[in-house]
Amino acid sequence: MVDAEKDICEILQFNLEKEGFIVDVANSGEEAEEKVTDVHQLVILDVMMEGISGFKLAEKLRKKENYIPIIFLTAKNTENDVLTGFSLGGDDYIVKPFSVKEVLARVKALLKRAKLVSTPAETKWSYKGLEIDIPTNRVTVDGEEVSLTKKEFEILSLMSQASPNVLTRAEILGSVWGENEYVLDRTVDVHITRLRKKLGEYASIIVNRSGFGYYLNLDAKE
Repeated sequence: MVDAEKDICEILQFNLEKEGFIVDVANSGEEAEEKVTDVHQLVILDVMMEGISGFKLAEKLRKKENYIPIIFLTAKNTENDVLTGFSLGGDDYIVKPFSVKEVLARVKALLKRAKLVSTPAETKWSYKGLEIDIPTNRVTVDGEEVSLTKKEFEILSLMSQASPNVLTRAEILGSVWGENEYVLDRTVDVHITRLRKKLGEYASIIVNRSGFGYYLNLDAKE
């Protein structure tokens, strides 16, 4: 979340975190440029800021081949402003004053479209003795089939496709359980614990990055 208006940042941060998202805040383009990493999945970006404007920051990110989804959230509302935002690599454009519910809906829709993975899904994934066959919903460890529930398989499959990116609990919940099913963040932790037990010696590749979420660390088991 990048906006010079701190009250707007606070409102959106509060509501996004209520939905299970982890939010980093910057109040200038310069601060945001330093903060944005490959861990982040989306940027909400004001345009009118001192120093580096939102348009300029988006242009810089794209020149660095950083294709993180960008939502412009700004008072600049002319047709030319909107077209400029999209031409510089923006994925969505919301004009102030805004509806918090609309921002939340657009964030979820954009993340869903991005699917967290920039490459087409693989039908099979393997790491040493661990193999995932997505079409048949089968997981094997050293040739022996592992009995997973549907949700456990979907979580492991999702992480394998997103690897090495970190998935937040909200992203896992949205992808595996869907937007319309109410479940607690803790549900993800419970399923991850069960999944680790079933993977045996490969349990250590599922890593919890504190403050962010889960990812597969393929350097964990040597």
